[in-house]
Amino acid sequence: MGSKKMRIGILSAGGDCPGINAAIRGVGKTAIVQYDMEVQGIVNGFSGLVETETIELTENLLSGILTLGGTILGTSRLKPFKASVGDEPLDKPGTIKKNYEELGLDALVCIGGNGTQETASLLAKEGLNVVGVPKTIDNDIWGTDVTFGFDTAYHIATEAIDRLHTTANSHKRVMVIEVMGHHAGWIALYSGMSGGGDVILVPEIDYSMESVAECLMERSRVKKPYSIVVVAEGLPKDSKKSAGAYIAKEIRKLTGLETRETILGYTQRGGSPTATDRILATQFGAYAAELIHQRKFGTMVAMRNGAVTSIPLDEVGGKIRLIKPDNKLVEIGRHMGVCFGD
Repeated sequence: MGSKKMRIGILSAGGDCPGINAAIRGVGKTAIVQYDMEVQGIVNGFSGLVETETIELTENLLSGILTLGGTILGTSRLKPFKASVGDEPLDKPGTIKKNYEELGLDALVCIGGNGTQETASLLAKEGLNVVGVPKTIDNDIWGTDVTFGFDTAYHIATEAIDRLHTTANSHKRVMVIEVMGHHAGWIALYSGMSGGGDVILVPEIDYSMESVAECLMERSRVKKPYSIVVVAEGLPKDSKKSAGAYIAKEIRKLTGLETRETILGYTQRGGSPTATDRILATQFGAYAAELIHQRKFGTMVAMRNGAVTSIPLDEVGGKIRLIKPDNKLVEIGRHMGVCFGD
């Protein structure tokens, strides 16, 4: 009589991003083919563990999803450790633990961003065997040099900036483009640099509108016909307007230059992942299955110095990976005349 197969669950939580399906496939196929495990897909993030919504993930079901954007399992922003609101508060962590056991799970893979990894860490402390897989377009998860989803997002933003160059030049305008990034400006920095932005504003670098205005006026004085301003959505601003709308309004007021704003929004999170994100998500997923096989629980997959490794989940929660003042790409930008508003 053979030993019982290991049974693992996979969920994706938080905001969607390109590459989640590649990660699900990486976990699932490695678990099934290499380690002869059974794989359950948890539907709609942690709410699927509360409501016991699952699907059996077979090798056939995992075929053909590598290139798909979004997530075949669905997602939600439910935070089970957050206090319930309403007349009948539910012990969600307790329910998750009970359902985890009733489903016969030996381990749970949590694919998600900062909030998801924090929840995963708390579930590990509750006694669940958890492995985290970091994903977010914002590239701001502490402990890993990069997350999948980021490459696709900044490529989409770069393409948008490329297109704005031609219309800005035609009309001799200042074009402001707002990209995602509430706390971390990685998308703005990378798309701004790869798209030839003249001004790049990120939450980590204090800016003044006077500095931005002076930079744009100087470009106008030396007969540069247009300017591109790349703005992260979360930068400090003195207005309830979106960051892009606020910056554009201030530029018009301070310079008199014709200025238009474009808010890129959720297009950065949609569509098929780039080849780079497919590879990274596949590597992360496969390594998560390996960690489960080795029974290295309470860990998160990470890329460190070009190698896929793992770090303890309890080191990740509550931290954000931000652009540091001595960031080399910022330094290169400054040396090339890019204005960061400070």
